[in-house]
Amino acid sequence: MAMSGGKDDGQPMMEMNTTPLIDVMLVLLIMLMITIPPVSHAVNIDLPVQDPNQPPPEVLIDPVVNKIVILPNGEIQWNGTPSTLDQIEQYLVQTKSMSPEPELQFQPAPTARYDIVDQSLAVVKRSGITKFGFVGNEQYRVFGKSAVPGN
Repeated sequence: MAMSGGKDDGQPMMEMNTTPLIDVMLVLLIMLMITIPPVSHAVNIDLPVQDPNQPPPEVLIDPVVNKIVILPNGEIQWNGTPSTLDQIEQYLVQTKSMSPEPELQFQPAPTARYDIVDQSLAVVKRSGITKFGFVGNEQYRVFGKSAVPGN
């Protein structure tokens, strides 16, 4: 049922009617879209389980400046968090691999035991840290018995 707008001379129409062709193509396209399974980009990975008692080490490491403090009672702190020498060594290995390497500040208390300070410095030296400095040196102005509180 083609309709011609211009001529009415009784001759057959020479143009092809494309409306049914387009309708069939649209139906086929819709059927194809319905039958294709949905694309899923899911990747199944077994993630490691962390110890809930230990905070993640990324939180404890500052990318700019990290600080080791040794308190008079012998407690070692990494950025204000109590830590063991083994944990300090792990943190130092992680900071050594960072680019740029963060600065490490070391602040022992004046009355801290020498062997704990020495062990801590040995761990720092073994780690190969290059940006290292002592802070809080003003607390060592007074030497001798007057430096120890209560004397």
